[in-house]
Amino acid sequence: MAMTDRLDATFAALADPTRRAILARLASGEASVLELAEPFDMTQPAISKHLKVLERAGLISRGRDAQRRPCRLEARPLAEANDWLESYRQLWETSFRKLDAVLQDLKSSSRKRPASKRKPRRLQ
Repeated sequence: MAMTDRLDATFAALADPTRRAILARLASGEASVLELAEPFDMTQPAISKHLKVLERAGLISRGRDAQRRPCRLEARPLAEANDWLESYRQLWETSFRKLDAVLQDLKSSSRKRPASKRKPRRLQ
């Protein structure tokens, strides 16, 4: 699966609040389908559909422990999504730093001008 396809699958899976809640639960350790379904007012087949979406996105994996099929969180897709988002965060931080510098320059240049040379404010 290409990086863009993995990101699409990750963000599509994360778009649903039930799936985000399931991932939050799995962050504290593996759990069975019954354990994951417990806090939700939905059927086990509905939870299983959510788990399939998470599994296709690579966000969870299912093991086998006798009759139990525990689900566990897989961090790699979340790390890839975070890396993608991080590049945009850095872009915005750079833009905000530049804006801060411009605002500081404006502030300090308005302080340096004597009050008599400042333009009066117009009342609206």
